[in-house]
Formats: sequence, C-alpha cells, structure tokens
Amino acid sequence: MLASFPTRLDSPLAPEIARAMMDGFNRHYQLFRTESARAKHRFEVADWHGQQRAQRERIEFYDLRVKECSKRLEREFKAGEQSMDVWQQIKLHYIGLLVDHHQPELAETFFNSVTTKILHRSYFHNNFIFVRPAVSTEYIENLLSSGRPSHRPTYQSYYPSQNEVQAKLVQMVQDFDLRVPFENLERDALRVAEVMHTQLGDVKLRANFQVQVLSNLFFRNKGCYIVGKLINGYTEAGFALPVLHNADGKLRIDAALFGEDDLLRLFSFARAYFMVDMEIPSAYVQFLRSMMPRKPRNELYNALGLAKQGKTLFYRDFLHHLQHSSDKFRIAAGIKGMVMLVFDLPSYPYVFKVIKDYFPHQKETTREQVKAKYQLVKQHDRVGRMADTLDYGDVAFPHERFSDALIAELQEFAPSQLEISDRDGDGRTEVILKHVYIERRMIPLNLYLQEAFDAGGADPADTRPSALRARAQIERAVIDYGYAIKDMVAANIFPGDMLWKNFGITRNSKVVFYDYDEIEYLTDCHFRKVPEPRNEEEEMSGEIWYRVGPHDVFPETFAPFLLGNPLVRDIFMRYHANLLDPSFWQAQKERIAAGYVHDVFPYEKEKRFARN
Repeated sequence: MLASFPTRLDSPLAPEIARAMMDGFNRHYQLFRTESARAKHRFEVADWHGQQRAQRERIEFYDLRVKECSKRLEREFKAGEQSMDVWQQIKLHYIGLLVDHHQPELAETFFNSVTTKILHRSYFHNNFIFVRPAVSTEYIENLLSSGRPSHRPTYQSYYPSQNEVQAKLVQMVQDFDLRVPFENLERDALRVAEVMHTQLGDVKLRANFQVQVLSNLFFRNKGCYIVGKLINGYTEAGFALPVLHNADGKLRIDAALFGEDDLLRLFSFARAYFMVDMEIPSAYVQFLRSMMPRKPRNELYNALGLAKQGKTLFYRDFLHHLQHSSDKFRIAAGIKGMVMLVFDLPSYPYVFKVIKDYFPHQKETTREQVKAKYQLVKQHDRVGRMADTLDYGDVAFPHERFSDALIAELQEFAPSQLEISDRDGDGRTEVILKHVYIERRMIPLNLYLQEAFDAGGADPADTRPSALRARAQIERAVIDYGYAIKDMVAANIFPGDMLWKNFGITRNSKVVFYDYDEIEYLTDCHFRKVPEPRNEEEEMSGEIWYRVGPHDVFPETFAPFLLGNPLVRDIFMRYHANLLDPSFWQAQKERIAAGYVHDVFPYEKEKRFARN
C-alpha cells in the first residue's frame, strides 16, 4: 500500500535535506560535464591513453557522488532516522527544486539512488522515490533561451542554397573551433556534399532545406563525430561525420555516415560511451531519437555516458512491458553456461543473467571475480564486439510470471541470489533476485550456424536457393566471428573462451561476444606454440604433457574446438588462419604494450573516403 502524501510541509529538516541532495546532484553533473568537455582537448593533442582513462574513470563518478551525498545526509541530518512523513516532505521539496532545472530527469534518478541507499529496501515501492517522472523534460530549452539570450542552443541550423552546400559545410565544421588544422577541409566538404546529393537523389531542394547539427562534438577513442540531420521538405536524414587525425597529425573527415542503420551501428550497445558536453541531455536524446526512432531512449542515455538514467528508463519500460504482457520467464535457449544461469521472457528482447553459487572444477573463479570481469567490459572500449550490460540489485519480479522449471533452476544453482516473499504484505508473492545482469538478446552463434546447416548449408552439392542462402549465412557469420576476435584483440582483450556459443548475432547480423567470465587483457597473456613431443609416449598421449601456466594460451589448440565442420574450417582458414598462429597474437600484444592504440572503425571500410 502506497503511503499518502502529507497535507502539511511542517518539517524544518525536509527542505534542508532536499537542498543538500540537489547540491550533491549538481556537483556530480558539473564534474561529469567538465570531464566530458576536456575530451575536446585530449582529441586535439591526440592523447588517446588519456581519453581511454577518462572514459573509464567517468563511469565511477556517479557512484562516488551518491556515496558522498549519502554520507553528508547521515552526518548532518541523521537522514536514515527520519520518519516516513519527513521523507515524503523531502520529496515534495525536491520536486520544487526541479522546476526550471536543466537536467530534471537525471536529478530524479540521483534522488532515487541516494534515497534507496539510506532507507531500507521495504520503502522502495512507496512515495519516497520517483517511480515515474515528476517533471517534464519537454521544452526545457525554450524556457532557458528566453531567460538567457546568450545561451547556445542544443543544435545549430545552416541553410545552404543549391550552390552553397560545400561552403556551408566548411563553415559548419569551422564553427566547432577544433584547434588542429585540417589536411584539406574544402576537399572533405566536397566529398560530404557529394554523399549528401547521392542521399537526396533527384529530389528538388525545398524552401526549408537545412542542415541541423548538435552543438557539441561526440568523442570516443581516437575519433570525434559531428552529428546532425538533413531536412528537405517533409524528409529528414540523420548523419554523422567522423573526424580523425592523419599520419601527419592533421585532421580529416574520414567518412559520411547517413541513415538510421549507419547511426545505429555508431550508437550500438556494443560500443563505448561517448563523451559529449550537454547542458540539456534530454534535448540531445530527443534530437537523436528523431534520427533513430528504433533506438530505445534508455540506450541513447547509455551511449551518452548517462548509464544510471539509462537504467532508470529501462526499468520503467520493463515494468510497463510486464503490465501489458502475460507470458512467463523461462530458461533461455542454447547450451547452459557453467558460470551464468540465463533466462528470458519470450516477448521481451533482453536476457537476464544470474551468477551461479558454484561452478564446475574447471572454472577456477569466484563471484567477485566474475563481477570484476563484467565491470572491466563496462569500462573498456567494447569496439562494437562486446555487449553492454545493465546490472541491478534486489530486482522484484511477479512470482506467477516464472515457469516452474526456471524457479527450480534458480533454487538449485543460485539459491543465495533468490528470495520468494510477500514483502508488501498484499498476498502477492514476488521473486527477488539479489543481483542480475540484463543485456540485449541475440541469437547464439552456435544455434545460428546450426540453423544454416539444417537448411542444407553444409552440403556443397545442394543448389536449392535455400541452401545457397544458408551457405552465404554461414560464410558471413564465420568471417565476422574472426573479425570480432580481431577487433577485441585490437582493444587489448583476449576473450578466453572462444567457443561459438559465447558469441551472438545481433539484429543487423554482427557477431558480438557476451560471455565475460574468462576474458583477460591481451597484454597479461603468454601466447605459446605447443612444444614438440620429446618421445613417442608424449606424442601418443591423450593428455597435455607440457607445462601450462595460468595465463598461457596455445592458439594452435583452438582448431579442434572450433573447426570440426569442413565448410567452417575452409572459410575460417581462408580469412583468419593467423588466429591459430601464436606469432599473430604476440605481435599484437607487443604493439599494445609499446603504447600503440589501434583504429577500430564503427563503419564499413567501403564508407571511408580515399586518403589523398
């Protein structure tokens, strides 16, 4: 039963606590913006290691500020000892502070984080937190601009005539004030204009033809991106222009990415978060959503580095989906993992992963080590090949929505993570999971390949159209599997367990890795060639007869586990035979150890402009 709101605001502490919480949020977002703004300077001086370090450290900002604010509230106000009535008043005063705030949705989430840290879990479903937004984020910028004429709007608009497109594009790029000269900006602008004309085709330019670009650059790894859209009559087309350093340290526009598919790849859940300085993040999300309507808002907040807001929106959407569906959670399809228990809801495009309480003897790891691996991936450059995860604690699900088989599985393999109770006292039991990871559902690569084999893809003599399509499916998947591993290698990641079942196929047919309990930094691994047997007994032995250290890797031994199918072996050896060669891995390790940062592009090579 939800507690009713107070009729009086008579607590002298409530407004002080509300202001202290708002001070905590404002400090957090100021630090977040400052670090994001510094990305421009790091890009200009090509400080790639500094950029990677800042991306990792910024992820920790939120939790540090929540802890800092919680301690202040306990120290100054004994917040945890205040009555329910006072906490209801605190929330109402806080809502008053959100009026005309530039990041109200983020401030609400911060309030939730601090409140649930201080109060007992039994309070989570009452009026003490923002279960739904209290303040609209619509038209914040209108109010801001009317009060501050000098405010720079979220996006800038340029209105080129038929013969001015190149010149306007040059002006647009120059307005970002990058302090590094371009190799040839006029040439790059002409190339972009040609791609724009190709996108528009023979369509006549309308009176409202314009180019809108978000006012701040998007930084990630070694690149920065100008993000905007073309508007011509009733049509809109989103675009992104990657800007990179050339070998001489000058800048060049590397490609012109157009359309929702290109942008979805750029903003993929399998890539690191952008660093972008935003005064009104909701306006950025609204602009991006207009170009990527298929992209959930929570994933856009994640991509912008606002992961806690992404989690808040995801959970609200999840509760909405539960209310409007009736299917049951079930054990996920595919080979069961030794470390994770995985389940899903057929009607929902995500999977839920719980760390088991015990592992087989061959898995020498602990719960804390597994959690550390997942945190490593969150902080690392995922290069489009490692799925992002949302982790939640004390998540409540309706008990009646769980299949009996899934409950039995949880009770057998993860009893410490499971609680079934009627915590609200209303007769409705809930399944409460103490810790769960949630990530985008993908088709496990082993099932994807098996489906193609079953369709006739494994038989070269089968010339039916379905069999030809199946063979093409197998070839694309095997080739991209190899490139997925090489992309991770470029990011200093050794996946550990490279079996097909640990990779998935996304909705745009990209191969993505999602099993992190055995990943290591490439630079921590020792890549060795299998020693020659010293005698016939060793040669005939079915056991490993040579010494293997804890971080030793023998790439030659991958083949028996991966390449049992002749068609798969043929494709793999044509494109990725070097993955079985220790010298390939060792060379990559040495380059990374020497400080080299690889280029990994979030777009196809064919889209890159010629380098001349």
